[in-house]
Amino acid sequence: MVDREQMSTSFGVAADAYQAGRPDYPAAAVHWMLEPVARESARVRVADVGAGTGKLTRVIAETGAEVVAIDPDPDMLTSLQGHVLGVPTFVGTAERMPLPDAAVDAVLLGQAWHWVDVEPASTEIGRVLRPGGVLGLVWNIRDESVPWVADLTRVMHGSHAEEMLAGDGVRVAAPFGVLETQTWTWTRVISRTALRDMVLSRSYIITATDDERARILDGVDELFTANARSDADGGEVVDLPYRTEAFRTLRP
Repeated sequence: MVDREQMSTSFGVAADAYQAGRPDYPAAAVHWMLEPVARESARVRVADVGAGTGKLTRVIAETGAEVVAIDPDPDMLTSLQGHVLGVPTFVGTAERMPLPDAAVDAVLLGQAWHWVDVEPASTEIGRVLRPGGVLGLVWNIRDESVPWVADLTRVMHGSHAEEMLAGDGVRVAAPFGVLETQTWTWTRVISRTALRDMVLSRSYIITATDDERARILDGVDELFTANARSDADGGEVVDLPYRTEAFRTLRP
């Protein structure tokens, strides 16, 4: 039985699938998380924690912020260095960051807060944030109100993030207080290969047996075929609807 800690650090072996299959983050969500500190400074210092292959890092950098990327998996950081040039990278976690006190204006986590231990992570983030700095949390979540998308989740199993957001919700601890939240809805046009990569990048599938992984991919292929349409170039794609849920809170 694979435990939660093993699943949380499993992504490096699927870094290519993660980069190809995972969706990007809407720029509007990143701007919203950074807005409380961006209005105070022309050059915002941001730590992207649980940065993975740099999906969120790239969008942060495009805002003009000065960003460092932190992840527990060196393989993921190697991938990040190839996709987001010039960003300093460090091995670390939300609970233990290689940064000095009050070093940054913002700490952002994309698809990552559900893996942390809330109390020590909140304490550590409070340490590296300057007073008035922002903690931002964001997830891209498939919209399961669409029947075939709900079927997709049943085939490939729900994630820890989906379970958290559908259950007790997002929680932070001292020194942080109330979380503000915003949601964006959008649709990703995705090919069969990219959909398979998205599935293959999930911790449950990475740590599954070969037989279970093959069974899941067969089910994903069946759903793709049943819901595909032709794009402008004559290729097969599906429209995969998403919600981006973002949260922010300030360090006192």
